[in-house]
Amino acid sequence: MTAALGIVVIGTEILRGKRQDAHFARTRRQLAARGYEVAWCLVVPDTADILVDQLRWAMARAEPVFSFGGLGATPDDLTRACAATAAGLPLRRHPEAEQLIRAQFGAAAEPVRVRMADLPDSATLIPNPINKVPGFSLGKQHFFPGFPQMAEPMSEWVLAQYYPPRAGNVEQRILLPGAREGELVPLMESFCATHPRIAFSSLPSLRQHGMQLELGVAGLPADVARAMADLQQRLRAEGLTIVPLDDASSHEEAPESAS
Repeated sequence: MTAALGIVVIGTEILRGKRQDAHFARTRRQLAARGYEVAWCLVVPDTADILVDQLRWAMARAEPVFSFGGLGATPDDLTRACAATAAGLPLRRHPEAEQLIRAQFGAAAEPVRVRMADLPDSATLIPNPINKVPGFSLGKQHFFPGFPQMAEPMSEWVLAQYYPPRAGNVEQRILLPGAREGELVPLMESFCATHPRIAFSSLPSLRQHGMQLELGVAGLPADVARAMADLQQRLRAEGLTIVPLDDASSHEEAPESAS
């Protein structure tokens, strides 16, 4: 089972600053609660050629994808049609989706709302407890409406159906006061080659009393414990001072201001 999922947020209004995205942070919390991570995130406009290209790229990747937005029936809601094109499938009226929409809206389903039942052929439905208009899945690609109030319970349903809880990754970080990143690159390269299952990060910063370097290792708990012990042994051999990040608050100072 994959340990990470991709996110696609669709909406020109987000790129233009008219709306603030709420999906990334919420989905990241949802995934973390079940032991998963975000592999990547795209913000894509309501532009057909761009949307098709980006969805085709996402569909070709190994990780599952959560996509938010563009499922309505207005001219700028292109996700259903673009997902069909990206997947090489025809767009067809889904009988169950049509039934749900007609039951919810009655005569007002025509002539516009019923179009939201036009889905890529072979799509399966994601129930929407708010207004009954479903999202849909194409294998490991899951498409939700742009309304966060709808997307949250719908994505929770998908997670419960297809992505069982797993042992999540942990991260340990250390601070190296006075260390310079460039001088430690060979050590870092050797460390990463020794621990290929570990995600390694290096974050230098300039403080009032000089440079400092924050190093992090992330992965499964047993792998992180072994890797961090090895990393600290290598750093001590270089004569560096090591401060666990939880104990590093006294070393945190305001960064040097630009003049």
